[in-house]
Amino acid sequence: MARQPRARAARGARTRIERDTMGEMTVPATALYGAQTARAVENFPISGLRAHPAFVDATVRIKLAAARTNAALGLLPRRKARAIEQAAREVLAGRHREQFVVDVYQAGAGTSHHMNVNEVLANRACELLGGRRGDRALVDPNDDVNMAQSTNDVVPTAIRLAALELAPEVIAALSALAGTFDAKARAWDGVVKSGRTHLMDATPIRLGQEVSGWAAALGAAAGRVRDALPELSVLGLGGTAVGTGLNADPRYRARVVQELERLTGVPLTPAPNPFYAMQSLAPFVALSGALRTAALELLRIGGDVRLLGSGPNTGLGELRLPPVQPGSSIMPGKVNPSMAEMLAMVSYQVVALDGAVAWAASGGQLELNVMMPLVAFDLCHALDVLARAVRAFDARCARGLEADRERARHYAERTVSLATALAPRLGYAAAADIVKASVATGRSIVDLAVERGGLTPAQARRALDAARLTRPGRGG
Repeated sequence: MARQPRARAARGARTRIERDTMGEMTVPATALYGAQTARAVENFPISGLRAHPAFVDATVRIKLAAARTNAALGLLPRRKARAIEQAAREVLAGRHREQFVVDVYQAGAGTSHHMNVNEVLANRACELLGGRRGDRALVDPNDDVNMAQSTNDVVPTAIRLAALELAPEVIAALSALAGTFDAKARAWDGVVKSGRTHLMDATPIRLGQEVSGWAAALGAAAGRVRDALPELSVLGLGGTAVGTGLNADPRYRARVVQELERLTGVPLTPAPNPFYAMQSLAPFVALSGALRTAALELLRIGGDVRLLGSGPNTGLGELRLPPVQPGSSIMPGKVNPSMAEMLAMVSYQVVALDGAVAWAASGGQLELNVMMPLVAFDLCHALDVLARAVRAFDARCARGLEADRERARHYAERTVSLATALAPRLGYAAAADIVKASVATGRSIVDLAVERGGLTPAQARRALDAARLTRPGRGG
């Protein structure tokens, strides 16, 4: 094989010249990346956003596993393989992070990101072997670092590995918040309050019962995220360009997946059908959909916290929220539900990211979905911010919530829907007339039950006892 030209850089120069199949490119002398990455930087000055660190790590782990596997198969010289492995381990230890410079919005399938990783590892391996950056004859980003691989099987595998790394944090955060609300539900089981449906008075409920629903919803949300993970552990790596495994040793697929399993500590298996694994992004849609459902539950629950904590004097005020920061630049002493507001903003973002993932997943054609860079970033971003937001809300809001027992009891005893308990005895229409009279006159349901329903005062008080009405059974 003809020896390729070395990269040229004058001593002390700020740039060097590297080549790819399209010709020469000027690259910063300090860059570990090469010509293809430099082209991508020029082509895609779009957002300033860079690949998520978990996605970078996942791609690097694939390179490490591939180098080990190809060396074990006798296809990659062990000296090169060791240098590539050391370069990969440096990145995984946090070094060279500034070298991953390609914008999130880039060429389809993620070729630019993929080559950014290949070039960084190849150039660092060159240095470790005593050579110069850009010496493709020493370590080549395509022939050596990318041996038996393609963007088309590496990138979907990297998304899977990144999601498997990040998702447990979401599950843990949702489960912890569910645990916080479960503890609150038990502590508040004796706090009687008015229920509300359509934001209007409803029959009494205990605050513990209400909050137990929040805990159950969050536990179920964590379970949905967990249930989406098994399919992510099925990898199409080894399918190379279109799933056929062209240019990969027949033994490579099983062995590289085993190597990745050792590196990640996560059970992984080769895809029974590598064509499905490369064509379809359905596993990512399932995980993103589970995150969307969790976000919708968080929006609802956070909204309830804001409503129940509204006030302090002109709102519901059944919950007291822990103050975390001043709430106004003009109104002294105002404290806002800041953590619940933050949680809502993150939840809206997660729902929007899910929409982008869904549309991107539908944009594949034939053997490949070229929208994978968008899915990689949006899915990782959603996993990351949702976990952080839930943990922050739990620590700085949910755990510090307190019940205003007197305020809750006040509303429980004044809800006109107490009259619901009279319906089995007096009938729906007569009970409705009592409600209308209470609203019109301001008189209590108890007094009107005595006056219009023929109950004694003791019977009325027992029939309309708010605490008793939070348990199953016929009222009246």
